[in-house]
Amino acid sequence: MAAFSWRDPGSWFASVSWLNVGAVAAAALGLALIGVKNSESFAPVQLLNVSYDPTRELYRDINRQFEARTLKDDGEPVEIRQSHGGSSRQARLVVSGELKADVVTLGLPSDVEALHKRGLLPDGWAGRLPNNSRPYTSTIVFVVRHGNPHGIHDWPDVIKPGVEVITPDPKSSGNGKLTALAAWGAVVTRGGSEADARGFLKALYEHAPFLVPAARAAGVAFAVERIGDVHLAWENEALREVAESKGDLEIVYPPVSILAEPTVAWVDANLTTADAARRARRYLEYLFSDEAQEIIAQDGYRPFRAGILKKYAVRLPPITLFPVTAVARDWDDAQQKFFAENGIIDTVYTPKPR
Repeated sequence: MAAFSWRDPGSWFASVSWLNVGAVAAAALGLALIGVKNSESFAPVQLLNVSYDPTRELYRDINRQFEARTLKDDGEPVEIRQSHGGSSRQARLVVSGELKADVVTLGLPSDVEALHKRGLLPDGWAGRLPNNSRPYTSTIVFVVRHGNPHGIHDWPDVIKPGVEVITPDPKSSGNGKLTALAAWGAVVTRGGSEADARGFLKALYEHAPFLVPAARAAGVAFAVERIGDVHLAWENEALREVAESKGDLEIVYPPVSILAEPTVAWVDANLTTADAARRARRYLEYLFSDEAQEIIAQDGYRPFRAGILKKYAVRLPPITLFPVTAVARDWDDAQQKFFAENGIIDTVYTPKPR
């Protein structure tokens, strides 16, 4: 410190100024360090949910509630990021590492099983959550123009002369795969042969002017661009399209369709800490809570909790749904039988990009 001199009074002021500047600097540094610590502790933890195409609104609504509840109950800010696309394509992107998913919420059990086959999930992964890791179900229904001018009520009606069918590509889209399985099953579960089913599926694709990669693009083509006479859609997409059409569209429930079983899992290979795995698991466990099941029903999906599904019976009416075992041994067998290279789909359709 500078020495005080009676002969130089300014030296006293200089010493005091030096002390004050040092104190202020130290205080500022301390406040800055506290700020950094606080900002780090309150920075949201991020999780990436890689999902299939039409679930944008569903997970927007679920994530908002989950984030608020986690902050309230645990004081822990969490931010769920979303990625959407054709279910099978999304699975391939996770397998390749292009999407570093913390959790996947995909349209088909076989799409999640593809991650297991590549070592991203452990054996027995489906048994880690209730209902075989399936928080809701869905199906494929028809959307038609107002007044249903082509009289489309059942699967054979979609191949009437002059009817254009809008459906996604079964090579990339869960909606596309389920449409193929539903069409096949609508024949064989009502007494038709596999030869009959093959002929029907071939005719269906001949009535499609193009095959887009994913469900939402098919909906835009039908509802917004007004292409086609019938859209073979996820039930939730059909409900959304009709609600947004202001009377221009109608939903038709065919007598039979497939039981779709979207499936979820946390991706163990991408969760490098116990903390990250805990957060991912809690997020998926939340999907099975009453609060999330209500959101699921409101957004047009069939919740696995029977009481909540019954509550929404007007919005989600009873329909005869056949399981995947009506057309294959299980979901994995259906993937191989229908959609693998040289499978049934390769024999009945030619790719038709827009």
